[in-house]
Amino acid sequence: MVEQSSEVQIAGPDEGTITSRNDAGPAGADTERELAVALADVVGAPHVPVDGHFFTDLGANSLVMAQFCARVRKRADLPSPSMKDIYRYPTIRSLAAALCETAPEPASSVPAAAVSPAASPAAPPERVPRTSSRNHFLCGFSQLVIFLTYSLVAGFITDRGYQWIAAGSGAADIYVRSLLFGGIGFIALCVFPVAAKWVLVGRWKPGEFPLWGPRYLRFWLLKVLLHANPMILFVGNPLYVLYLRALGARIGKGVTILSRSVPVCTDLVTIGAGTVIRKDAFLLGYRAHSGHIQTGPITLGRGAFVGEKTVLDIDTSMGDDSQLGHSSALHRGQAVPDGERWHGSPAERGGTDYVRVEPAACGTVRRAWFGFMTLAQLFLLYIPLAVGGMYMLFTEVPALGKRLDPQTASLSRAELIPDALLLSLVLFGGFVVGGPLVLYTVPRLLNLVVRPDRVYPLYGFHYAVHRATARMTNIRFFAWLFGDSSYIVHYLRGLGYDLSHVEQTGSNFGTEVQHETPFLVSVGSGTMVADGLSVVNADYSSTSFRLSRASIGARNFLGNNIAYPAGGRTGENCLLATKVMVPLDGEVREGVGLLGSPCFEIPRTVERDARFDDLRTGETLRRRLAAKNRYNLRSMGVMLFARWVHTFGLALFALVSVDLYGAAGQAVIGLYLAVTLLFTTLYHVLVERLIMRFRRLRPQLYSIYDPLFWRHERLWKVPDRHLNIFNGTPFKSLAWRLMGVRIGRRVFDDGCYLTERTLTVIGDDCTLNAGSKIQCHSQEDGTFKSEGTTLGDGCTLGVGAHVHYGVTVGDGAVLAADSFLMKGEEVPPHARWGGNPAVDMPEAAGRPGDGDLAAPPCPAGATSVTVS
Repeated sequence: MVEQSSEVQIAGPDEGTITSRNDAGPAGADTERELAVALADVVGAPHVPVDGHFFTDLGANSLVMAQFCARVRKRADLPSPSMKDIYRYPTIRSLAAALCETAPEPASSVPAAAVSPAASPAAPPERVPRTSSRNHFLCGFSQLVIFLTYSLVAGFITDRGYQWIAAGSGAADIYVRSLLFGGIGFIALCVFPVAAKWVLVGRWKPGEFPLWGPRYLRFWLLKVLLHANPMILFVGNPLYVLYLRALGARIGKGVTILSRSVPVCTDLVTIGAGTVIRKDAFLLGYRAHSGHIQTGPITLGRGAFVGEKTVLDIDTSMGDDSQLGHSSALHRGQAVPDGERWHGSPAERGGTDYVRVEPAACGTVRRAWFGFMTLAQLFLLYIPLAVGGMYMLFTEVPALGKRLDPQTASLSRAELIPDALLLSLVLFGGFVVGGPLVLYTVPRLLNLVVRPDRVYPLYGFHYAVHRATARMTNIRFFAWLFGDSSYIVHYLRGLGYDLSHVEQTGSNFGTEVQHETPFLVSVGSGTMVADGLSVVNADYSSTSFRLSRASIGARNFLGNNIAYPAGGRTGENCLLATKVMVPLDGEVREGVGLLGSPCFEIPRTVERDARFDDLRTGETLRRRLAAKNRYNLRSMGVMLFARWVHTFGLALFALVSVDLYGAAGQAVIGLYLAVTLLFTTLYHVLVERLIMRFRRLRPQLYSIYDPLFWRHERLWKVPDRHLNIFNGTPFKSLAWRLMGVRIGRRVFDDGCYLTERTLTVIGDDCTLNAGSKIQCHSQEDGTFKSEGTTLGDGCTLGVGAHVHYGVTVGDGAVLAADSFLMKGEEVPPHARWGGNPAVDMPEAAGRPGDGDLAAPPCPAGATSVTVS
């Protein structure tokens, strides 16, 4: 057989020509020609060599190549490439050959009997759901009434409890009364959601119901009660497992749950004996999709393992002794067979063993004793201290006590402000100054007890010490205060991080970083870490745990939302992209970039990210870094002042409430809860607007040593976690709108996070799931880039989905759970995308319209890429 070849003349946008030798035949030559013309048009070059590397030769970056893919996808005569294809086949010639090799045959040449269901034509596009504005309003009004009623009931109970405790005589009597009132209140808060679940719902069943209707209102009320439940404090404790059983979950013996994401549809959750679920895992038993709440089962077999930062969608299962790795997801309909190890998003078979610690003796008696001792400490120590401490605060602090004393009830209102000033300064200043002193001493003493690389049984003294250390050293306030500045290095070093060789960049770590223990984290020189890093330096089995050192190499850049485990196989000079799955075996990667889950190699850097390298060395760096440090110090001062003013406002409202307490009693306490929530929201909206000078952000590209970036950084310090209380209500959209988001009507937000509010556009009737994120910026090494992102009407973002900057999502499109939609992507209307990185995933199985797959396919033109 003679191999056919051809010479191809390819015209660029400026009528230049490209000579290409193609060995793939006429069809391949045509594809090559059209792809080259499209790329030349995108990059604005007259000549695009078909053998030129997209990134190293042509100087393109992922944003440019995403625009190229979007343009090609609009051509019906060309196969559709994905970003994974671009990285795997980084030249026009190799890309065209791969796409032509895997392109399906024309439909006319394929016998009808040979067409599989997966190859069947896609279902017609779903109609963009339109919720009744009347139902939307009535649901929001009902939620407001429920909140006010709950506040009044809480105020009534608090009022009666205070009066009863105040009638006590002597310290012993007050202790007993505080114990009884606090203990009964704690039990009531735990029992009430269980009773409400069985009364409002009974047993959850698979199905769906529309948002904003009566069934949704009951669902929302139950979800709020579960999330406000004090039993969340017992995550990682056998008591939490018992509590989920009381809510209807079928959970076997010896299960360890470390995730704070509380299952809502508990009857649909089945967990076999000896299963381990790591923190930051989502298994909710429901999801929001195209204007509906869908419920479905999640089944985990005996001895299963669910890794860090994972998502289990509804209608998923894992067999006995199966594993799902870190930064992975099971999409709807996926099932992991018995004994298999899967990873990736969507998950696929892999060989990595994620249970890396030997078992230990940990039976039922040990678990029961640990639970009993926890309850004993709670009822005999923590509750009396908390309740009695509040009573002493109101009676012994002059600013409060004199207003409750009938003999001084005629105090002048003019004394409210100085009293509130003094009270807020003492409380806020004591926390800011005393907090680090405690964090730098107590955990170090506790660390002497738990040794690295030694296996300890769960639910014993060492386990309790380890958990206490993790809680104390992961306080968000101080990471928020020092993050995105040079001062975060000193804070983390004080906690116990090994940063002895770190060189200051001014942005070494973001404002969100967490760990299992700070004493076993090492970070190399010149490394920069964005927000959302979770250092996984503790290994767990169902009976044991072990602490090990996690080392991040020098000159690395880590993107957002990464779980970095102990034993991660990355060395120096690596780029770890957002939501990447860090490999745990194989060769040590150095001098490369890693993207996706499972990860694959990409260029370490591109021309755009290196354009400011002259600002990162020598005297220029010294001057710019010093200026950035001064600006960041002022930002810290501004935000501390803003936080203190907020504390002062809360103290002032508290004093006014105490002043009115004698006249209105419990109504004043209930009103205080509502007023302070409204005040907190409006105050932080005003703070952000003032920082922005009541303007909108504009797309930018500049160095992190540019003052414009420093001003942008200051916005990230505006607190916004208080907005979580509005999740699932129309008030969340209202709050976003006040903060500058161009958001449409009837948007359902179950816990989405928006980093740049004024660069985000969200259409009508969109559905945003818990843990989703729209991030309108990236910061790779020393280069910062921001651009707007637009979601059309009726879009759905799945649980844990992450949308990057410069993205356009068409009307009615769906992004599957735990997906990462890369910068610059254009999702067509009514498309179904998913994966990390996200690609087109037309529905092949599952319910019509949900766009999920029973098994994840490879993107067009690529096979599954696994780094082992």
